[in-house]
Amino acid sequence: MAVEHLEIERKYDVEEAFGLPELTGLPGVAEVRGPVEHLLEAAYYDTADLRLARARVTLRRRTGGTDAGWHVKLPAVAGSRRELHSPAGRAAKTPPKAVLEPVLGIVRRAPATQVASLRTRRLVTELVDAEGRVLAEVADDHVTGTALPAEPGDAAVVTTWREVEVELVDGDEELLASVAERLLDAGARPATAASKLGRVLADRLGALTGPSTAFPAAEPATGKKAKKGKKDKGKKQKGERGRTSSAPAGEVVRAALDLQVQALQDADLMVRTGQPDGVHQVRVACRRLRSTLAAFRPVLDRTQTDPLRQELAEVGSALSPARDAEVALAHLRALVDEQPPELVIGPVAARLQQAAIKDEQAGDAGARKVLSSPAYLQLRDDLEGLVAEPPLTEDAARPADEVLREVLARTARRLRRSVEAAQDSDDPEALHDVRKAAKRLRYTADAAVPVLGRPVAELVSALKGVQTVLGDRQDTFVTRPLCREMGLQAAAAGENAWTWGRLHALEEARSDQAEREFWLRWPGLRPVLKAATA
Repeated sequence: MAVEHLEIERKYDVEEAFGLPELTGLPGVAEVRGPVEHLLEAAYYDTADLRLARARVTLRRRTGGTDAGWHVKLPAVAGSRRELHSPAGRAAKTPPKAVLEPVLGIVRRAPATQVASLRTRRLVTELVDAEGRVLAEVADDHVTGTALPAEPGDAAVVTTWREVEVELVDGDEELLASVAERLLDAGARPATAASKLGRVLADRLGALTGPSTAFPAAEPATGKKAKKGKKDKGKKQKGERGRTSSAPAGEVVRAALDLQVQALQDADLMVRTGQPDGVHQVRVACRRLRSTLAAFRPVLDRTQTDPLRQELAEVGSALSPARDAEVALAHLRALVDEQPPELVIGPVAARLQQAAIKDEQAGDAGARKVLSSPAYLQLRDDLEGLVAEPPLTEDAARPADEVLREVLARTARRLRRSVEAAQDSDDPEALHDVRKAAKRLRYTADAAVPVLGRPVAELVSALKGVQTVLGDRQDTFVTRPLCREMGLQAAAAGENAWTWGRLHALEEARSDQAEREFWLRWPGLRPVLKAATA
């Protein structure tokens, strides 16, 4: 089983003649130990198209040093990286299935083989406090990296360099900053490569990724009035409408799909590594992709995209029970905590806690099963292919602003029709249809903001509020049956079920309040909708 480690480090490029500065007198440091020499060898694994490296993930098998074994380093977040450690075992040619499992959504069915090797002569200096705790390690590395041939007949490429890594152990950011100041004063420079592997494979990565395809975003409003000259008097300022782009619509849609497929990959990684909210983010990514493929049918050949929409819907549906139960139980536990103690009769909180633990275990196993199925892995391959070569129609060559306004207007009409239907209906599902239409419009508007600017950004903000209100209402369609079910279980066990009835009533009131709030919000949303689709 993998052991998780949170890595907080900073890297610096140094010349061969660099001298490590004096590290005494730093905040909290009572002793400087070392240096101690380690000889490290690491084999790095990836697919032929370097999917892991492009996703900012490294997979290696290291020998030597204090942490020999398999390491999976995940993308950095807020200056730190999660690292999963597993025993080295006997496998060396290919990573074991258990090691690959956390990154299966990136690798999918492509074989992972060795793409590079690193040999490092490391001199480790420890910074220790008065109680003997190691606060940080300063590693002075002399590295020889070898990029293995990508194709038969190619030559291996060898690179050598020296760098210094500073990793926190029990220290804090103040110490990290102080060490950095000493190193920079001594001639070190912030590293140009995010990782050793990135430096070794730089040429191959550059050839595979090329320049960014992301479409430039509209300039955000700064609150300052732009100066108008005589020539542009009366013209709309850039921040007023955003970028009115004549770029092809297909380019904008492709950029939006690229970001959304990346979001699905990131969410997939969250689920496989046990991160909170992972299942929810996978469902959101699936919904965004479905909405984008539906809304941009004029630009994309629907005979090729409709099957993908159906497969995305199936993934979302398969994950729904786990997510719905998670949200419902979390809400009810918070609701019970808010109640006066005298109104919580019986082991209500304990029942909810047990149900949450049981549901978490079942939901985690169920989600991993869905995300490891052949159908899902094929869908991920198909989505990557969609981004690489989108099935564009003739309309894809039209100016993006024209097409986006038409798409937004059509999606907005869908929302208006849903609201009109809900006004004349007693069907509880009618407002759920409004919520789904609002989601589609919001996701479509998100893709249009970089081109159409502020009015559409304001629409996105307004729609978020609508989604929240109607989402609260929809959640009660899960919490209310759950209250009834758990109340019956409590009664069957001889417990007083009065509190469960109270919780049910509170949830019913929450649903009614959400409905009222939506109808109060709708008149204010209409002018925002009109301005964004004008």
